Amino acid sequence: MEHIVTSNPYFGVFVLFVLTFGAFTATTIIARLASRALAAKDTEKIKLSVYECGPEITKQPNRISPQFYLFALLFLLFDVEIVFMFPWAVDFKLLGWFGFAEMLMFILLLAIGFVYAWKKGALEWHNIK
Repeated sequence: MEHIVTSNPYFGVFVLFVLTFGAFTATTIIARLASRALAAKDTEKIKLSVYECGPEITKQPNRISPQFYLFALLFLLFDVEIVFMFPWAVDFKLLGWFGFAEMLMFILLLAIGFVYAWKKGALEWHNIK
């Protein structure tokens, strides 16, 4: 007579999941303990210092305008939103008037966002001098 738990078709998957989880946990713990035991305990300052070859590094001011990031972000935002129109266009007949009204609302929201960004000057490219 079979036990009700072992007769379940997913019992083998459960056992493999438990064994995999146990093996992963054991491997992680053993690796952590071994790395702590075998790691060098030398704390010499010269070994821990940063090594750079060449001339002394000087900090230069960032010359990339934040306007570039805003422009790129707006491009990605509107580009991805436009991509959402393609599935709608494929199923236009299936969606009917309800789908048409939804797309008009979507385009209206896109237009409002575009006009807002335009009025705020986010689409103007400023030259760096």
